[in-house]
Amino acid sequence: MAARADAPDLDQLQRGIRAGERAVLARAITLIESKRGDHQKIARALVQDLLPLTGRAVRIGITGAPGVGKSTTIDALGSYLTGQGRKVAVLAVDPSSARTGGSILADKTRMARLAVDDNAFIRPSPSAGTLGGVAAKTRESMLACEAAGFDAILVETVGIGQSETAVADMTDFFLALMLPGAGDELQGLKKGLVELADMIAINKADGDNLARAKGAAAEYRAALHILTPRSPNWTPPVITYSALTGDGIAELWTQAIAHRDKLTATGELTARRREQQVRWMWALLDDFWRARITAEPKLRAKLPQIEAAVAAGTLTPTRAVDDLVALLGMG
Repeated sequence: MAARADAPDLDQLQRGIRAGERAVLARAITLIESKRGDHQKIARALVQDLLPLTGRAVRIGITGAPGVGKSTTIDALGSYLTGQGRKVAVLAVDPSSARTGGSILADKTRMARLAVDDNAFIRPSPSAGTLGGVAAKTRESMLACEAAGFDAILVETVGIGQSETAVADMTDFFLALMLPGAGDELQGLKKGLVELADMIAINKADGDNLARAKGAAAEYRAALHILTPRSPNWTPPVITYSALTGDGIAELWTQAIAHRDKLTATGELTARRREQQVRWMWALLDDFWRARITAEPKLRAKLPQIEAAVAAGTLTPTRAVDDLVALLGMG
């Protein structure tokens, strides 16, 4: 079958990405995010061909509740890194965009310095899609950025539910941002966030907030003693910093590099990345079958009825799955 006239040129995309051309990288990520079948096929080939150029970047996941200052922190940290001659890519995982139509990074004015920095690249998440789909596209975008020469990848999550797990599962170093006044936030420790975190950083440690930030850090350090850390080779530090003044920003990077060095020396970083790749494969397979089921005409006609029966309690979920599999001709 002849290629469509508007099909992207795979060789041209590869050459542009290898040369570090940001405009070509942006087009490649648009291709990766496309839902068109021909685009997806080219995107898969592109990422496969770029794979040998990936793996050398520092991958940092960043989470925190709305208002904690994620965008300001990323702007400050990214600018600090570009000031050292590093190239920084900022990506987002935002499952809420499927409902709101927006993106946590859509307004680049919140990262005013990085938005005009030639050594930085900011890319919002897709404007719609399931968490699995958005996370998969972010993984592929991350690899494309690494192939383009970006040596620090900052992946931001909106900070709710499973998006945190998804980002922790595609990065090397997972940073949890908190606010001064630890009382309420300490409740969140019981929900598993800190068991994912490789570091806790208390923002807004400036002016009248400084003493409260130090108090919050002490509370978190005490709480960490009763929780199981993500890694047996790393005890998550708790630091204070100010994205507004820049105090402590360098420490965020210092700890990320210390973590990378420690896990590299023990072999854990390599093992973690290998496990992430396998889990990614299974997540993609799950997405494939879900898409296959919803695209099958016979199943589409039956799904509302089956879902209604499960909701009403007249059909068990296990029997519903058996029925769906049978409709696919695989029972």
